[in-house]
Amino acid sequence: MSQNTATTLDSGEGAAATLYDRFANLYDLTFRFNRYSNSLERYLRERALPLPDGARVLDAGCGTGLLTLALLRTLKRPSEVTAFDLSAPSLLKALSAVKKLGGRPRHRVSFLQANLLALPFAAETFDFVVTSGALEYVPLGEGLAELARVTKPGGCLLHLPVRPALASKLLEIMFRFKTHPPAEVERHTRRHFHLIERHRFDPLEPIGWTKEAILAQKP
Repeated sequence: MSQNTATTLDSGEGAAATLYDRFANLYDLTFRFNRYSNSLERYLRERALPLPDGARVLDAGCGTGLLTLALLRTLKRPSEVTAFDLSAPSLLKALSAVKKLGGRPRHRVSFLQANLLALPFAAETFDFVVTSGALEYVPLGEGLAELARVTKPGGCLLHLPVRPALASKLLEIMFRFKTHPPAEVERHTRRHFHLIERHRFDPLEPIGWTKEAILAQKP
């Protein structure tokens, strides 16, 4: 496992990072008790993608590592997982959580601080891109275009957007983000990807109160 943290931010990015830094502990506490991880791991296991050995996987806006951990627990073949976030405290929590997994690591994992709208990766780098709780903080079209840029042709995107609901209204206030209308999410996704599935989690699962899963493939 390796850690690669870039720390240069412009003034706008710095202000945003400060905001996310304040949320790091609350995010971590919230996700620790809401059992999102169980739902995510079940979803990933049931839809195991035919990724090759050494597949390059990107967790875009990893926060405190919820989705990163789910990937590490469910990816069947050895992979290179890169996780980034704008918040340094969130990255440190994610790194700590990954280290606590213990055992002999099957996957290579690296963390870095980066801006979703200006990713420090070459075009067509990743076989699989996952994102949850990041596109709500940026212009949707620009964010999806940047994720599409770094996805290989034939590669897949798993987006877990916040869907409009009473619970998401509360989250918008708590975490100062914007829920994008489902029709807008689908429209922007189809500009860059073929839609494979739009999945609604069981309403009895806590993740089903606020999230859905969109799986798409880049032509």
